[in-house]
Amino acid sequence: MLVYTGSDIAAFIAKQPAMMEILHTVEALRLPDSWVGAGFVRNPLWDTLHDRLWSASYSDIDVLYFDAANADPERDRRIEADLLISVAAPWSVKNQARMHLQNGDPPYAETADAMGHWPETCTAVAVRSVGSRVELLAPFGTDDLLGMIVRPTPAFVNKLEVYGARLARKAWSKSWPMVRETESP
Repeated sequence: MLVYTGSDIAAFIAKQPAMMEILHTVEALRLPDSWVGAGFVRNPLWDTLHDRLWSASYSDIDVLYFDAANADPERDRRIEADLLISVAAPWSVKNQARMHLQNGDPPYAETADAMGHWPETCTAVAVRSVGSRVELLAPFGTDDLLGMIVRPTPAFVNKLEVYGARLARKAWSKSWPMVRETESP
């Protein structure tokens, strides 16, 4: 099994042409405070940590950005359609400036703040390209992602029923047997 540190994640992604194509496509949109995260980062790393070949078969590509000046959900749908023309992939675009309404939280200040309200620490990781460089955003660090530990974020400690239902639906430990799921932070 390969062992990674947080600083290795960007280098790993930079060596994946399919992932870099996605990141450059999103970078070209010039959306404010934009990142690509969740399963886009988690799944390839967990495949690699399980000594599996990874292929660029995505269940969805989560594009997140923060633009309080234009939080119309229709804008996200138009961006998804434009991205689909560029790269045939299952895009999911969400302006984090409005996601607090869906999640029943106070307004978020930026993308990192919004990610701090995601269900699991291992999923709250995103990347972006800035030219030829890959940047990493991980409000809870990368230890849980790299340790294959699924645990709730502090924002979900009081939403354990929702968190538990998500664990059952995602069934990560069936796909990645070394993953450890917990309901405690």
